[in-house]
Amino acid sequence: MESVFTFKHIEPKEKSQKSPAIFLFHGLGSNEEDLLQIIGDLKDVCHVFSLRGPITHDPGYAFYTFEEEGKPTQAIFDKVVAVIRDFILKAIEEYHLDPEKIFVAGFNQGAAIAQTLCVVMGNQIKACASLSGFLPNFVKEQYFKQNMRGTRIFISHGEYDFDYPIFWSEESKAFFEDYGATVVYKTYPVGHGVSPENMRDFIDFIMEDVHEKS
Repeated sequence: MESVFTFKHIEPKEKSQKSPAIFLFHGLGSNEEDLLQIIGDLKDVCHVFSLRGPITHDPGYAFYTFEEEGKPTQAIFDKVVAVIRDFILKAIEEYHLDPEKIFVAGFNQGAAIAQTLCVVMGNQIKACASLSGFLPNFVKEQYFKQNMRGTRIFISHGEYDFDYPIFWSEESKAFFEDYGATVVYKTYPVGHGVSPENMRDFIDFIMEDVHEKS
């Protein structure tokens, strides 16, 4: 598939006429290989699209620039989210994906992108995993909110995260619940990272929808 993004695509081992798909978004300074290490058996049952952020940020890449942590540059953020939304819709068509089993997941900056996609795409996103992230205030205040009833969101955060304060994820939980999404919220005794338990919980969460009958 042609795209402005550099991305890695992995086809599922278990193929069907319409397969589920998960779209991955890495954190600041990382790349498209990063989250492939934590998705476990999802690679066997889902098309995987792992996108590289379009902005160089040593030692890797970023999805957006920012004034300070938690405050993305809105003009850039808005544009990147719009192009990612179009990427997902194009992938559904070109790869004959199951439109009822579209998943997104991200860490750090990627988690902010994943949460925002739930706002702009609503229940076109079946499930979202936000690992140590947040939802920008301008998204909450200015974006048009699509119908999120039927969308499931897994929000996790480290209890000792000094990069992204834990209350950011608590605010996301409240926001999505107010708009009708089903939220699973979990914290772990770690800093800004993904523990083995967090990884297992995230995989199990997505797998619930992978195996749900359409």
